[in-house]
Order: sequence, then structure tokens, then C-alpha cells
Amino acid sequence: MKRQSVLYLVFLACLMGACSKAPDPTIEAGANPPEAPVEGDAEVLIDVSNTFQTIESFAASDAWFTHYVGGYWAAEDKERIAELLFSKEIVNGQPKGIGLSGWRFNLGGGTMQQGSASDIEDISRRAESFIDPVTGDLDWNRQAGQQYFLDKAKTYGVEQLVLFSNTPPVNYTINGKGYSSNGASANLKPTHYGDFARYMVSVLDYFKSNKGISFDFVSPVNEPQYNWGDPGQEGSGWQNSEIKKLAVELDGALEEKGLQTKVLLAEAAAWNHLYESDGDPGRKQVIRNLFSPGSAHYVGDLKHVAPIIAGHSYWTDGNWQNLLATRKQVAQSASEAGLKVYQTEWSMLGDGYDANEFVGFEKASFLDIALYMAKVIHTDLVYAQVASWSYWTALSTERWGHKNRFLLIKVTPGGGDYGDLTQSGTHEASKTLWVLGNHSLFIRPGYTRVDLQLNGTSKDRFGSAYLSPDKKRLVAVYTNLSGTSFNAKAQIPGKGIASIKAYTTSATQNLAERTVDRESPIVINPQTVTTVVYNLE
Repeated sequence: MKRQSVLYLVFLACLMGACSKAPDPTIEAGANPPEAPVEGDAEVLIDVSNTFQTIESFAASDAWFTHYVGGYWAAEDKERIAELLFSKEIVNGQPKGIGLSGWRFNLGGGTMQQGSASDIEDISRRAESFIDPVTGDLDWNRQAGQQYFLDKAKTYGVEQLVLFSNTPPVNYTINGKGYSSNGASANLKPTHYGDFARYMVSVLDYFKSNKGISFDFVSPVNEPQYNWGDPGQEGSGWQNSEIKKLAVELDGALEEKGLQTKVLLAEAAAWNHLYESDGDPGRKQVIRNLFSPGSAHYVGDLKHVAPIIAGHSYWTDGNWQNLLATRKQVAQSASEAGLKVYQTEWSMLGDGYDANEFVGFEKASFLDIALYMAKVIHTDLVYAQVASWSYWTALSTERWGHKNRFLLIKVTPGGGDYGDLTQSGTHEASKTLWVLGNHSLFIRPGYTRVDLQLNGTSKDRFGSAYLSPDKKRLVAVYTNLSGTSFNAKAQIPGKGIASIKAYTTSATQNLAERTVDRESPIVINPQTVTTVVYNLE
């Protein structure tokens, strides 16, 4: 922690005295910005000299509906969907999209070609492979719908691309399926580790050589702590020893092809698996197993393995206390190992959410779910200190009453949510899209998180701040889940402010822009996420 300025110490003293006001619970949630002085003023100090991690991307996954939308839907619909995901343009105060800076391409296992023989009943969860499951021949016309959105990501200038795999191709699996019958061990024939590695590299090489698309990372395993014995989707368990074996093969294959792509490990199913054994050290304690030089499974000396630990934010997000505790431990464990942290998957998958913090899925509005996502993003950024944050998944239908728990954009086929997915239909941007946009559109790759102190920070109101590489733009993101508005006008020692704009997502607004006078309050209303953009002198 860097030495704090005298001004900052004065500010802390103010926090302990009469500077703060008690919140007023009478202000209604969702109210429009008030014209009168706001109740429950908060003091904010942003110390740009106190820096933390550099942000590398905000991303989403293309599994699984891009296969259908990109491959079969009308051109104008899929073009608009791509614009919502990737555009950074703001026209007349309204963003056209959320400017994702990362995109994750699912390298399928071939269950789509197997059809019903794959045993995966839900066709939307089958995935194509570039390898024919019968002949083993490569067909680069496969995964066409996914390739459409990958091409759009390139066109819009998405900065970071990840190729990820949930299962080896069914040609190489022990049971010939995309799900596993091999329990806690990899569903990969021992003789095919090299083949699987070379296949992934051949895909990377194809896109670079033929489309000019270079993937920054290849992620060869997903949630290895699960057995994936249920044929609900593609997946395989992995032992840490097996991950090392595959990483060695992948490192060699990348080196042979002369590719600069790095290997991203190991997409842990939950944050605590990175540092806890929980009775399963063969698959958990991932940081120690894979990145401690004394470990038999050490991969940190492989040229193409990135010094990054990747995990998912599922299952450790039930309440504020657990959000903070697990993420602090992740940051500490990663720092001790010299690793950056990536959060590579989250949607509101979990259960057991604290009733004092979330109303429950039946009562929840689309905004309630998006606001809870904002809480997860904030704690991942501030306490886990992630350099990248990714959502699962970009597109989905709204089935089984799930609302927007698993989607950024709701897609509805022509025959309805349960109809033929190949029928071009309609799409709708969800509140999860816009709340993610409060972060992704404004916190760009290369921005550095800086210290933001908000008086009265709690599980219901919090904020974080980010400085551009040229130090001319400062972005602060505030979430207010309380029943009281607060004033987020900030002291920024040593920096003059040229202009301020704010972008709010609420029940009635989607990144709505407003210009803020430098001397006026910055009102953060209840049940909102607001991004404040300072152009600095």
C-alpha cells in the first residue's frame, strides 16, 4: 500500500466526525434524480496516486446460442445483437452497445454432430467441433454461427480473444461422449493428450493464418473440480496432474507452430478451489499445485503458460461477507504466487442467497438480478483484484422462469422460447447487459484501478475508480442498492476537472447520459448503477 497524502488523512478524519449525514430511508427506490439537495450525502475521495491492478478486459462467452443466431437468423437481427455487444459508439447521449473488450469462443467437442447419440437432450447445449466425429477430418465451415460473432468481435476492435474448451473432441474421449464417465479424472484417452493439444493449436493457427484473428489465450480445461457425469452439457473432470500433462503438450505444440498465444489455467469452478483442498487436493489447491515451484505439477516454467490464475465467481456469492472473504483470499494467494487473477465465468447460477441481500428468484425483477451482478463485479474487481471479468453467457432464451439470470441479451426464436432455434426471431437487451456496460464501455483495457473511498460503504452502496493510461480520464462506478440517494461528488487531489458526464442504469434507464456541472452534486439514486466519467485537465 502506498503512502497516503495528508489530504487523504484529513478526509479520513472528516469521515469520523460531523461530515456525514444519516441516510434517509423515505426516498423511494427508482426515483428520478431530485432537483432539491439530496438526502444522505456521501463524501468521496479518489486518490489516483494509490494504484492497484490494470484492467485487461470485460468479456462474455459465445456458448451456446450464437451457433443458432449467427448461423440461421436474419442479418439485421444478428448485426444489431453484435452492435449491442461490441459497439463503443455513443450517439446523442445513448450508447449503441456495451463495448465488450473480450470475447470467449467455445471450441466445441462435437456433440452437435452426434445429435441424439450425444445423450445431451437439450440441443442448445450441444456444440460443434471442427473435427468430424467419425472420420476425424477437419472442416473449417463448422461452428459458422460462432465464427460470425467472432468476425464481428474483430470488426468492432475487441481487444482480447480467448479460445476455451469444455471437453476434448469426442474422437479423443474415453467414452466417445462430450460428457464424462471417468469420474474425477479426465475423459481423455491417455494416448490422445498430444492429439488434443495439436488440435487446439491447429484451430489457433487456422484463424491467424486465414482470418487474421489471433487469440490471446487458449483455455484447455473448464471447471475441473466437477465430474461432469450428467449429460446436461459438455464437460470433463481433470486432476491437477492431468492439467499439467496437457499443458506440457500444449506448450510444445504452440512453440512448434511459432504462435504467441498463452495458455490460461485453470478455470476453477469456484474461487475457494484455488486455495482450499476441501478433501480433494488432487483437483483443488490449484494455485499451489500448478504454480508453486516445489509442486510435482508445476507449470510456471512453461514458456506459453500465462502467469494468471483463472476462476469462476459461482457459489461464493451468496452474501456480502462471503463475497469479501473469498475474494480477499484469492488476491492474497495469487499475489504470493506472482499471478494475476481472471474471473472467467459468472451468471446467477447459485442458490442460498441471503434474504437480506436478495429478494429471491421468484420475486426478483430483471433489474434486481442485474444489480446483484454489479455487487459481484465490484467485489471481484476490488477484493479479488481481477484484471479481467467475464459473463456467462452473451445470448440465451428466457426459459423455465430464469429471467435474465443467464443472459445479457434475450433471444426468442420465431416459434417462441421453446421453439425451433433455427427460426429467426426477436432479441431484447437485458438489464444485465446495460449494468455490465456500466463497466465494460468505460473501463477500457489499460485502465488502472485507483483508490476510491466512499463514506458509508456497505453491501448496499459501494464504488470503485479507474484511471486511463494517459491519466486524462477517470472513471468511477457506483452501485446504490439502498433506499436513499447519495451524493458522489468527489475530491480528486492534484487533479483539475474539465468536464463530467454520468451514465445511469435503472428501472427506466439504460446507460442514460447526463452532463454534470463541476460544482453540482452527483446524485446516485436508489436501485441504480451510475458510471461517472471525469475528463481531467
